Amino acid sequence: MTFWICATCAVEHAEQVPVCAICDDERQWVPADGQRWTTLAGLAANGTRVEITELEPDLYGLTTQESVGIGQQSKLLRTPAGNLLWDPVGFVDDDAVARVRALGEVAFIAASHPHMFGVQVEWSRALGGVPVLVSEADLEWVARPDPVIEPWSGEREVLPGVTLTQPGGHFPGSAVVHWAAGADGRGVLLSGDTIFANPDRTSVSFMRSYPNRIPLSGAVVERIAEHVSRFDFDRLYNNFEGIVPADARDVVRRSAARHAAWVRGDFDHLT
Repeated sequence: MTFWICATCAVEHAEQVPVCAICDDERQWVPADGQRWTTLAGLAANGTRVEITELEPDLYGLTTQESVGIGQQSKLLRTPAGNLLWDPVGFVDDDAVARVRALGEVAFIAASHPHMFGVQVEWSRALGGVPVLVSEADLEWVARPDPVIEPWSGEREVLPGVTLTQPGGHFPGSAVVHWAAGADGRGVLLSGDTIFANPDRTSVSFMRSYPNRIPLSGAVVERIAEHVSRFDFDRLYNNFEGIVPADARDVVRRSAARHAAWVRGDFDHLT
């Protein structure tokens, strides 16, 4: 079955449309030269491949070379009860599937929000039809419907010690993963860009749109921080290569307070 991949965001589509709805939104963009499409065959012909890197024991990062779409780093979280493929990249081939399976069977595929859907249905088919979890609040953004898609909302322990939860913010259904066993038992948060690890590695950001620089309100940011602070986590990974290596829960709280103070005007005397 032929399907199409938006060249800008790398989200799969059942058919070509005049413009990708995910890109034609204030959080993303359509290129100045207009909508462009590609396919798995076209990407493969250009030499695209998936690279897998160990980030810490039982956590792996998947990236595409050459970069596809937004260029996220997917995370493969390994547990004794099965694995979670998080924020799937926009390319898959037999070699990638073989190397992912060598790390254990994938039990679920999920994305933090629609920008990270990638070729989630195609990954599922290649891995034997595993469920693709999509937030009920964000189902309207699915451009390739399929029976493997399973709506969810609220909070769900998908594997022992691995919990999906929805603080919202970037999208109404924006989700994060809490992995209790990560960071040597101190806990890890896979935050997508709901909470984005900054280059300084000691702070995080909260935005409605990163490329178009649209902030969230202070109230929403404080809500997100309060939501995730229910969990114990020492380390945080965003959906690229960003990481807060230690004290991540306190970093999230401090960064949320800083964000709220700036948008409230507390520091206007510095501008």
